[in-house]
Amino acid sequence: MDTTLPAVAEELLKEIKKAFQETSHGRDKFFFRLKFIFGPSAVPALDLVDQRSVTRVMSPSGRTAYQVLGSSGKLYTCYSSCHFCTCPAFGFSVLQKSESLLCKHILAVYLSQAMGACQELSVSEEQLTSILLAEEEDEG
Repeated sequence: MDTTLPAVAEELLKEIKKAFQETSHGRDKFFFRLKFIFGPSAVPALDLVDQRSVTRVMSPSGRTAYQVLGSSGKLYTCYSSCHFCTCPAFGFSVLQKSESLLCKHILAVYLSQAMGACQELSVSEEQLTSILLAEEEDEG
C-alpha cells in the first residue's frame, strides 16, 4: 500500500495546520475542500474531532498509535504512518472498493493533529503492546 496521500490531500492538511497555528480557528474556511477531497468521511471526521475522540498513545520508546472512539462507541486503532485504521469501513471502502481515500477515523486523526485537538496518553511498552494485540484478538 502506498504510504502517502495524494498531493492535494497532503497540501490541504498542511494548510489547515498552518491556519490553526496562526489563528486557532479556520475549519469553516476548509470545509468545502475537505468534503470535495475526502467525500462523505469529512463531516463525521470533523464531528469526531469536535468530540475530542482522538487520542495519541505514546510509549517511552517513541512508538505511537492513535485510538479513535467511533460514533458507535467502539475504539479503533489508527496508524498515521501508513494511513491504516482497524475499522470495517476502512477495510471495505478504502482497501477493497477503493471508494474513499480514508475512513472517518484516520481522517479524524489527521485533522486533530492539524488542529491541535488530539488528546495525549503516555503508556508503558507493555500497555501499548496490549492495545495493539487487543485489535488482533478482536479481528481473529
